[in-house]
Amino acid sequence: MKNFLKLKPLVQRSGERSEAEQFADLAKILTNLPIEYWLEHNRKSMFYENATCAPLPSIFELEYNNMYWQTLFTSNGTFQLLSAFYDIRNASKIGPAVRILGVIDRVDPTVKTYCQFWFEDTNSPLLVSTMELKYMWLKEWGVYNHLYQPYVMTCQIPREYHSRIPSSVSMVEQPCDTATNNLKIHFNKPAKKTDFAVCVKGLDLLHEDLSVRLVEWIELVRILGANKIFFYEFYVHPNISKVLRYYEELGMVSVTPLTLPGGQPNIPGFQHIYLYERETYKRLNELIPINDCFYKNMYSYEYIAVFDIDEVIIPVKTKDWRELLDVVIAKSLQLNNKSSAGYEVRNVFFMDDVNHAHDWSASIPKYMHMLQHVNRSRDFDPEGYSVKSFHNTEMAFTIHNHYVLSCLSEDCTSYPIDPNDAQLQHYRLDCFRKRRSTCTPLRSKVTRDTLIWRYKDELIARTTDTLRRLGFFSKPPGVPVGT
Repeated sequence: MKNFLKLKPLVQRSGERSEAEQFADLAKILTNLPIEYWLEHNRKSMFYENATCAPLPSIFELEYNNMYWQTLFTSNGTFQLLSAFYDIRNASKIGPAVRILGVIDRVDPTVKTYCQFWFEDTNSPLLVSTMELKYMWLKEWGVYNHLYQPYVMTCQIPREYHSRIPSSVSMVEQPCDTATNNLKIHFNKPAKKTDFAVCVKGLDLLHEDLSVRLVEWIELVRILGANKIFFYEFYVHPNISKVLRYYEELGMVSVTPLTLPGGQPNIPGFQHIYLYERETYKRLNELIPINDCFYKNMYSYEYIAVFDIDEVIIPVKTKDWRELLDVVIAKSLQLNNKSSAGYEVRNVFFMDDVNHAHDWSASIPKYMHMLQHVNRSRDFDPEGYSVKSFHNTEMAFTIHNHYVLSCLSEDCTSYPIDPNDAQLQHYRLDCFRKRRSTCTPLRSKVTRDTLIWRYKDELIARTTDTLRRLGFFSKPPGVPVGT
């Protein structure tokens, strides 16, 4: 090449971003960090006179852990904190309070802690003793003292501060400690709630391309009544990422990146093996994003459901979730004469190999996985086993993947929805790992169930249109969309 001296490499020449632009970018990534509050107040002299006791911590001196977590080291345990929320729900008997979600490296820590609340126009924090450390696990499931344990920590707002909302909170062991953590307090309360949100715990699909199935699932959930779907994401296949970003731009979904706290692995691939081989670790970890999603949306939606992307609640006699809940709530009030914290739907399996023994439905595209799989085990799981629920946002305190764990009041009940009213359709290659011995009898008693076909025409049209827009019908096999 004789003209190489004239070549000009194509590099981006946008120039250096301003400090304000850099902080704005950071605020989009670290949504639980009170960047705006710190920028406004850290440079004011009003905080310097408070340097000897509980000064406002600099965001550059906080103890970060795996990007999204902040740390508190105490004499009786290490806390990894993720998010904080202002709770003024009527069912709470303690009045306004801040709930902090995080994990602690032991069960039942005995350390006394404090919340430092930072308000606008004050030169020192409000110190409040931590009222409660609520364990988000049942000890009858096993006690694992060597693992990080999920907790929601509550600090009550004193009566004289009920008219004010704190901007951020730090947890400390001693009142005058300079905090190593500082969390933005989330409080978004629209004038009116909409019906349903769906939360999806951390997606761990680095190598498995379930993008087409994901489109079908999102469209079905939207048809059934989900106003918005909230995903948490570890690592996913590029095509799955493409699907999620498409729906996020349309405002139909929200995607929150997620890491594991502490010394747990966050390396792509290795993290997947870790979560698969250490199932108890996985179950403990997933309670934090589930409850983070619940608290973020408790003022915006009447009910929150937690699903995996291979399952969906299908009404039997009604067309959607709103009509289903109208019927179910009336029945529950006749039985208990009080509102329920959750409405549980029983699980039934649609296993792949059971369906593959039958012919494909010629009138349905083969890429419509759920519409093509209409043979299921005849028998439902027992009541209360592997259920999924509609969680009442006015009553639940902590929730599990399957049901409400605890309520704001002592009167905490869940209502089991009759399978004649709704069923949780669970699409799996096989049974759960720990239940493989039960798969044979489930496969031996099979029934055809075309309930989902009520949504066939609309679901095919929506799914196909989205796949076409995303280019799934124009790329050669094996090439990720967008490459």
